[in-house]
Amino acid sequence: MASLATSLGLRASATINYAPAYLAFHFIWAYGILSSRTLKQIYGIDHQESPRYDLIKYGEAAVKSGKITRSQLNMLQRCESASANSVENYTFFVAALGFATFSGVDRHLVNRWSLAYTVARIAYGISYILIERRRLAQIRGVLWWAGNVSCFGLLWGAYTKSNGRI
Repeated sequence: MASLATSLGLRASATINYAPAYLAFHFIWAYGILSSRTLKQIYGIDHQESPRYDLIKYGEAAVKSGKITRSQLNMLQRCESASANSVENYTFFVAALGFATFSGVDRHLVNRWSLAYTVARIAYGISYILIERRRLAQIRGVLWWAGNVSCFGLLWGAYTKSNGRI
């Protein structure tokens, strides 16, 4: 005899839903860890009154004065770009993860796609900041697409689940 919960279509899942943890991690990764702010403070070119324009206003002067090297300025610029891209991409991940979770995609799949996204985005951020050479920088594009494919996987799961497939 089925229990009332089973009759109502409710089932307990032994798989933990890590979606909230992935969302929290990527928020901190995009807005905090990839932020160039700490590096600018270390190099002494952080200006609280207008930090978004530090590199534009003070970057070249810092290189000319010998405060930082050209390579350090280039890395700081790539760091700002990696952070901006991660902030922009975060909304796609939130939407994909939300659709997958709310449509009832199996937690194993949600966790797997989210882990793939996380690995791709961490590798993307690190490669964006550290790779200076044009040819090697192509790796960044591959990693960007790997993260997006993970989001498309979540969306596809939501689509198929909500349309009665699978």
